Amino acid sequence: MAPSTPLLTVRGSEGLYMVNGPPHFTESTVLPRINIINVTNKRLLHSFNLPKAVCLEFSPKNTVLATWQPYTTSKDGTAGIPNLQLYDVKTGTCLKSFNQKKMQNWCPSWSEDETICARNVNNEVHFFESNNFNTITNKLHLQKISDFVLSPGPQPYKVAVYVPGSKGAPSFVRLYQYPNFDGPHAALANKSFFKADKVTMLWNKKATAVLVIASTDVDKTGASYYGEQTLHYIATNGESAVVQLPKNGPIYDVVWNSSSAEFCAVYGFMPAKATIFNLKCDPVFDFGTGPRNAAYYSPHGHILVLAGFGNLRGQMEVWDVKNYKLISKPVASDSTYFAWCPDGEHILTATCAPRLRVNNGYKIWHYTGSVLHKYDVPSNGELWQVSWQPFLDGIFPAKTITYQAVPSDVPSEEPKVATAYRPPALRNKPITNSKLHEDEPPQNMKPQPGNDKPLSKTALKNQRKHEAKKAAKQEARSDKSPDLAPAPAPQSTPRNTLSHSTSGDPEIDRKIKNLRKKLKAIEQLKEQAATGKQLEKNQLEKIQKEKALLQELEDLELGI
Repeated sequence: MAPSTPLLTVRGSEGLYMVNGPPHFTESTVLPRINIINVTNKRLLHSFNLPKAVCLEFSPKNTVLATWQPYTTSKDGTAGIPNLQLYDVKTGTCLKSFNQKKMQNWCPSWSEDETICARNVNNEVHFFESNNFNTITNKLHLQKISDFVLSPGPQPYKVAVYVPGSKGAPSFVRLYQYPNFDGPHAALANKSFFKADKVTMLWNKKATAVLVIASTDVDKTGASYYGEQTLHYIATNGESAVVQLPKNGPIYDVVWNSSSAEFCAVYGFMPAKATIFNLKCDPVFDFGTGPRNAAYYSPHGHILVLAGFGNLRGQMEVWDVKNYKLISKPVASDSTYFAWCPDGEHILTATCAPRLRVNNGYKIWHYTGSVLHKYDVPSNGELWQVSWQPFLDGIFPAKTITYQAVPSDVPSEEPKVATAYRPPALRNKPITNSKLHEDEPPQNMKPQPGNDKPLSKTALKNQRKHEAKKAAKQEARSDKSPDLAPAPAPQSTPRNTLSHSTSGDPEIDRKIKNLRKKLKAIEQLKEQAATGKQLEKNQLEKIQKEKALLQELEDLELGI
């Protein structure tokens, strides 16, 4: 039986309702539309009197509801009432209340099966089992633990903890396996580093490795207003490394592929670079540079979207990461939210309040770049949230990637082209096409790496001999006919126009003719690439042979 299509949940000033996913996009009758003004008339499961609550979170299996409200103390300085509550969703009873002063990392962390739950308390990570919050089952104690992250997936559970450096000592991240926390060799791995005011720790899906983005609030070199970032890799087998990023600048995004065998980093001063790395932290593929600050792998890990949202124009690049081929380049202007559909074929982009309060709405795309559905919120309304219905892994099988845009009934929109500011003194003068930065092409559009390597001493010596031999031949030819000066080429003649002299040797003439034919075909391919057409692998290989063909042609013509 084919899996059902994921629903779309929409929440805004029009109320809360659901939309059937592709290909229907009709309002679902599963949940009647709830308007904000009459929500109290609907049937309630439970009601909690928490007028100051600002944060809500469900446990992974939706058995516990966690709420947080700002912590306050009484006028006489005594401790305030507990502000973190954990409720049993089924019965509505409060399982436990805690004091949680900071809003940052306020919510406890559960394993996916809810067997264990953990929270950071006074330099310790406290662990509870089976949602029994009256008994602390285990403790992980380290001096000044700032943050921790539980691993995804089933047992054995692992935890990554971060301890910031102080008094000249480095910061470090350690990996442990629950509940083995004691002893000098309890840690699975350890990575220490300087230049870290805060970190972001990212487990891969198989819980075999963690990526750590270490950030400083201030870049002491003065190169960046946003501080300085470094990327580190730590594996549960004890291996660790610094991920060497070829371009200086901020790290905008790092994401794991669902295969857990590779990750993508978006980094460097704009235009930003994007690179896929393997588990040895070696670069696998370089996407070049472009206006991007985010990366999103599809649920099956076979498609990657590189996007530029926020202060960028919403340009997206959709890549087939098994063949490293560009699929499409759609533009989702003013987007504040992006999400892959669980089916791995459709993409959701949205413009939501309060980030942007104008032009609110959402679009559903096919990854080939077609907009299949579009909804614009009325000018007097707002869109607050939109999200896909979650599904377990494996419900939707991966499909073969297609490069042909799927048909759509939604009329295409021409992307808004923002013109650059021109001062009054230049407004009546011709526009030059100069750029502040030249975009670097992806790896499959670059010449072979071997062509850019510096020549060895022997190769350089041979090259000089070859050039001297050619010069001697040209000089000998001019000596034989001193009165015949070569006619200057017309200015309209292209630089790569080839001579059509003949040698008198039919075999050589045939080779020259074939070489000219190949070079002409290469010139046509280069023109197609310049217009933005995606070339096949064999066509790119032909272009890379141009230099060798020109050399061969020159040698044949010099022998005429």
